[in-house]
Amino acid sequence: MSAIRSRDTKPEHIVRQLLFQLGYRFRLHRKDLPGHPDIVFPGRRKIIFVHGCFWHRHGCRNSILPRTRREWWEAKLDRNVERDLAALARLKELGWSPLVVWECEVGDREALAEVLHKHLGPPGSHKA
Repeated sequence: MSAIRSRDTKPEHIVRQLLFQLGYRFRLHRKDLPGHPDIVFPGRRKIIFVHGCFWHRHGCRNSILPRTRREWWEAKLDRNVERDLAALARLKELGWSPLVVWECEVGDREALAEVLHKHLGPPGSHKA
């Protein structure tokens, strides 16, 4: 597990590249915000988390639990989900609008671009 990265993952790179191509500009990994968001749009008060399906228990085919040490994995991943929900709730309390992009969603770039555009509004604009 030491080789698993929490930032600059392949799905995150894909989302960032798509955002840049669409004309959006952003900040990365703000440590002063709950949950340490992956992508931040300070002027828009919008946040994007890029979650791995396995680590954050999305429920898709990529999030199947290992057969060995099942109880340990369930407890570990349940803590991740609880932490995610708490961070999202806190961000909403602080006036931020979060979006979670799942690892399995980054393959369909057209659909992802539509979701991102809907969440962020037009590029170059600070109003959503």
